Amino acid sequence: MSEGPNSASIRRVAFASFIGTAIEWYDFFLYGTAAALIFPKLFFPEFSPLAGKLASLATFGVGLIARPVGGLVFGHFGDKVGRKSMLVITLVLMGGATFLLGLLPTFEEIGVLAPTLLAVLRFLQGFAVGGEWGGAMLMAVEHAPEKSRNFYASWPQFGVPVGLVASTVMFAAFSSLTGEHFLVWGWRVPFLFSIILIGVGLFIRMRILESPAFERVKERRAEARLPLLELLRNYPAAAVLAVGMCLITVSGFYIGTTFTMSYVTGRVDLGRNVPLIGQLLAGASEFVALLIFAPLADRIGKRAIAIGSPVCIVLLSYPYFWLVNTGRPSLIWLAMSSLLFAGGALYAVTGVLLAELFETRVRYSGISFGYQMAGLLSAPAPLICTALVHWAGGASWAVATYLAGNAFITFIAVCLASKRTTVTIIA
Repeated sequence: MSEGPNSASIRRVAFASFIGTAIEWYDFFLYGTAAALIFPKLFFPEFSPLAGKLASLATFGVGLIARPVGGLVFGHFGDKVGRKSMLVITLVLMGGATFLLGLLPTFEEIGVLAPTLLAVLRFLQGFAVGGEWGGAMLMAVEHAPEKSRNFYASWPQFGVPVGLVASTVMFAAFSSLTGEHFLVWGWRVPFLFSIILIGVGLFIRMRILESPAFERVKERRAEARLPLLELLRNYPAAAVLAVGMCLITVSGFYIGTTFTMSYVTGRVDLGRNVPLIGQLLAGASEFVALLIFAPLADRIGKRAIAIGSPVCIVLLSYPYFWLVNTGRPSLIWLAMSSLLFAGGALYAVTGVLLAELFETRVRYSGISFGYQMAGLLSAPAPLICTALVHWAGGASWAVATYLAGNAFITFIAVCLASKRTTVTIIA
């Protein structure tokens, strides 16, 4: 067997990881934007404004609850069957669920069945994206040469800000429709457009090779019989640390996007265009952070970047809401962009940090467990933040404390994980 793929092959794999991930996150984030801005009117019209918003955000959380389930299922088969086949399945499942969301009747048309089906399709979205991230990340990490591993591992991470920006652009474009056109049919088009993106993603992903690290495991017939049980038996501390390392990446992202959009349009009483523009700028900010910190990590190491990111978020947590509460669009945009830039630094090195905690035979299960369990803990973040603001009488200090607490947990986890002996990515 050759020692590894050539540079062209590595770039092809990295691009395939990126494009598929961008498409899946486009689908996933599109729902978050709609849940914050219009789903309360369409699927929970008989609720009070606050209750409708809470119910809509609760269905958003269903997707985050489904993510660890998908991570465990696809992680199991990804460690037994292979990474590539799981990526194809997750892409089809996500695209199908998103397309059906675009066809879903509203509460006015079919009553309580509408929000029920909404939650079911959101669960399928979360289930798919739960398996997507681990597979896409490992395809990039396990193909990449050591000297540029952080750079190539950042490619699937670019799918998050690209998916966020693309979904926001699509949603904003159709939200400008006049009259009732947007509420009747305009909101559906971005969801239905997903079917075209899925076709493009499948064409690209079907042409890449399986991970060389997993191929070597198969050659030795060393696949784990029950990857999750082996993970929990042999790597319990690493699994817990993996969850902690990912916590602020997930919860901070949803506080800075989904909750902030809901907060700005409700509590701050601004139109939906202000947070939509803020979300665009925030996605671009995270994109820039990945461009800067991933190659920097290959030169100076991952530890300083991984530790510095949650520290910055702790320091930013209270000023973030001071800026948002001014009601000035420019300061709101600055706050949203700053938070995602700080989180993007850690996100740039997360893939390699997690992969180095687990050996190949349980690596898909291990990194999926860490990232998706962090997603489960973050699932109620927009809901918790909305409730905290209401509990605090409209004040934002409680939400800022919640954000800072999540960042501090990640800081401790990164410090502890960086002291552990790492495993070889390709052995």
